[in-house]
Amino acid sequence: MSAQELDEIISRLQGAASQLRSGELSQDAAAGLVEDCAALAGQASAELERRARVTVPVPPPPNQDSLL
Repeated sequence: MSAQELDEIISRLQGAASQLRSGELSQDAAAGLVEDCAALAGQASAELERRARVTVPVPPPPNQDSLL
């Protein structure tokens, strides 16, 4: 997932939050939008976790030598 795709997810989540705050959605529409937001947030979270694991080296435990 690219940075642009993450930005798109953020924009969609912000738009959904605005719609929900407006109070103009029916209960069914709001519930569907909340479900969509949960799926989007899950995608973004998984991607951010993947990036964090790739970019942050994990030091070896104390008193452990690294393997050659």
